[in-house]
Amino acid sequence: MLNYNEIKERKYILLDDEPYEVISSHVARKQANKPVNKTKLKSLTNGRVVEHTFHMSDKVHEADMSKVNYIYIYNKGDEFWFHAEGDKSNRFPIDAETIGDAKDYILEGDSVEFSIFTNDDDEERITGVNLPLKMELEVKDAPPAVKGNTAQGGDKIVTTVTGLRVTAPMFINPGDVIAVSTVDGSYSERVSKA
Repeated sequence: MLNYNEIKERKYILLDDEPYEVISSHVARKQANKPVNKTKLKSLTNGRVVEHTFHMSDKVHEADMSKVNYIYIYNKGDEFWFHAEGDKSNRFPIDAETIGDAKDYILEGDSVEFSIFTNDDDEERITGVNLPLKMELEVKDAPPAVKGNTAQGGDKIVTTVTGLRVTAPMFINPGDVIAVSTVDGSYSERVSKA
């Protein structure tokens, strides 16, 4: 059990029997009132973010979360197929809603980390993909840089091997490896030159 002031960022809690990740929390006290913890919680089942205020008397259960790595095989329509690490015969699909934007950052053969929620009946449910803050992707297609074409800010749209389209500087060419933010899909830096 967590007290109201122990509900902090990166904690996983159960609220109304649903798992949530605490995105932000702020314990505050207004004049003669008792302190409260104002939080933003991200649902691990549907991804929506809600605001919730916990009072001094509130206690919540910590969600039983674990992490596991699966190997990405391929996708067919809205199903992404994976197998357990070290066991290629244990294949299973994961729906596109659970994969979310991670589809823009993973390639066949990649090891992908998932969050697993275990409820009171010991039933496990995959709640989402855990990507690093930045990922290195090879540029597959980039229009040529045109000398003197900086009126538009000196950027161009490049396509990575995963199909993600990224706004990058003019000097990025096909074959270059760039670091891309998994938070907003923005260009971060060139890692290596083709």
